[in-house]
Amino acid sequence: MPAFEYNFPAIRGIQAGREYYISMCPLRLIPRIFLFDEDELNPELRAQRILNKSRIPEMARYLLANPKDYIFSALTASIDGKVKFDAMGEEKTERTMGRLRVPMNARFIINDGQHRRAAIEAALRENPDLGDETISVVFFMDVGLERSQQMFADLNRHAVRPTKSLGILYDDREEDSIIAKALASKVPVFVGLTELERSSISNRSLKLFTLSGIYSATRTLLNGLELPTVEKKIDLAAEFWTTVSGYVPEWQLAKERKASPAELRRDFIHAHTLALSALARVGNQLLAKNSRAWKSKLKKLDSLDWSRGSSHWDGRAMNAGRLSKKTVNVALCANFIKKHLGMKLTAEEQQLEQDFRREQRGKDKAA
Repeated sequence: MPAFEYNFPAIRGIQAGREYYISMCPLRLIPRIFLFDEDELNPELRAQRILNKSRIPEMARYLLANPKDYIFSALTASIDGKVKFDAMGEEKTERTMGRLRVPMNARFIINDGQHRRAAIEAALRENPDLGDETISVVFFMDVGLERSQQMFADLNRHAVRPTKSLGILYDDREEDSIIAKALASKVPVFVGLTELERSSISNRSLKLFTLSGIYSATRTLLNGLELPTVEKKIDLAAEFWTTVSGYVPEWQLAKERKASPAELRRDFIHAHTLALSALARVGNQLLAKNSRAWKSKLKKLDSLDWSRGSSHWDGRAMNAGRLSKKTVNVALCANFIKKHLGMKLTAEEQQLEQDFRREQRGKDKAA
């Protein structure tokens, strides 16, 4: 055993007949002892997906912005080296607690948590005081790193990412989540018709909207508007969506249980998140002018034909008979709504219309 070694307080456990250890590791040690697979290991030994560096700044900001209530789950790591566990004593309970001694020439690689590791490193550069805090680490022994790739596959085999709607529902920190949840309980047509847990709606569901759809559309609606408090944002967004709902009679029928949400999704564009997003783009332009006239502008919505079979949605919302949720389709639908309301298109929107008409003419000739 080399003279110098890492010494971790640890609890010993058994899985599949093999020992593993759980320890608390100071954050300052995390960047020093754990390798980045893609940079420092041969390809055949890599045990993680490629690091998505675009995720790191957001995760680091979360840690820095919430020093009193952030939560990072445990890292899972493999150790390639001759370790020794010194138990506290000979009693049964004492044999599971002790100190894990790891030689400094051992190799550590992360099987699960490489983005957390990178975020910790980035956060420490801005706030070194975080180094005294700890994160739990689960250590598996893997001499030669022969099992690391299989461990990664097994750890992720049954992992299920929560739906976006559920993440919003449980998030009491992010402002946009707070706003979306408030709207789901404040806008009359959203109350009782919003799917709070899933980000898609089944054919048999009695829901018409999703929390994630309200969230993303309202972000667009309020983008760039200077409002002093979250309460003011909620009030304005609620006023907008309540006003819009007054000009979409089918929403009211669904609210009164006089129309089936499933039939509305089958027959109308407005029964899909695509329409909410398009209406939000329109609303953002109206609200940005800081004029109360935006309500009168929306009155023409009651004469808009939202039927999926209407030809004006071809290529905008419908492609080959199927609804498209792409960003360009949202923008094209918003353009059509703006023109119906008598609003001017921006230069960018006018260019999109020209490209759209050119593409449609090409399709007509090909047909």
